[in-house]
Amino acid sequence: MRYRRAMIPRQPGRPLGVGIQLPEVEREVRWPELRAIARTAEQAGFDSVWVGDHLLYRYLDGSTRGPWEAWTTLAGLAEATERVTIGPLVASTAFHEPFMLAKLAAAVDEISGGRLVLGLGAGWNDVEFAALGVPFDRRISRFEEAFTIVRTLLADGAIDFEGEFHTARDVELLPRPARAGGPPLLVGSIGPRMLAATLPHVAAWNAWYADTRNTPAGVPRLRALVDEACTAAGRDPAEVERTVAVQVRMPGGTGRIMGDTDPRMAVAPLEGSPEEIAAGLRAYAAEGIGHVQLVVDPITEASAAGLAPALELLDRG
Repeated sequence: MRYRRAMIPRQPGRPLGVGIQLPEVEREVRWPELRAIARTAEQAGFDSVWVGDHLLYRYLDGSTRGPWEAWTTLAGLAEATERVTIGPLVASTAFHEPFMLAKLAAAVDEISGGRLVLGLGAGWNDVEFAALGVPFDRRISRFEEAFTIVRTLLADGAIDFEGEFHTARDVELLPRPARAGGPPLLVGSIGPRMLAATLPHVAAWNAWYADTRNTPAGVPRLRALVDEACTAAGRDPAEVERTVAVQVRMPGGTGRIMGDTDPRMAVAPLEGSPEEIAAGLRAYAAEGIGHVQLVVDPITEASAAGLAPALELLDRG
């Protein structure tokens, strides 16, 4: 099953776009290494580079880890790369006031020359909400209002809005984003209410690898949810690109440390020869997935370079 066109740019002739998520809390990674991984991924033939938008993780053993701030990092990546799409996977609307989030997105879209995809979600990590002093309750209701402000500012340049949680009085977004209508939007959620709120407006949808159990066989159930929500919203399902994260293990991988250590998140990684990895990615394309974001273990410059042969094989069909 394939949808009509790629909403997120990819290499010509490639059956689906392939991105890579940069390190988050696996270890402390400084900017020179982040930059090097992104540049190597671009040279290796990846279509996109993504960063998580998180602030602080606290684990059951009492330890804590924190990643770099996403939007500052994205601005650096916009300057460090030339071709790849960049974006947050996904930005929490709770971490910034909506007007500020629209300003950040417009600035990164400008710096990148129109290469931003704005992934958005409601957030899930209560530790971060508490640290920011942001209410954790009624997250979807708060998201709906923030989403309305952000998308309207990026698309139309102005809004006058007063809601229960957010107010944006006679606001204008200036300068305007690099592209007319602003960067394409992606929603990261499988929740019915989130889908209903966002699918009338977004270009793409994303599910985490745990949602598919890291296998193409897990896609049809989620694909049906998105198709049904599009139809209910009066939108052609073919207009929304399906994207999923895929965990990939490379030589030396021992299990990637993520923000959520819930054992239910554990999945069998896609691994093996370049031929096996390329075949695994083709199977996602056959299920209607237009773009994948690889969560690579270990996430190093060598791993990014080591995936180049699989991308070359993918391009050969």
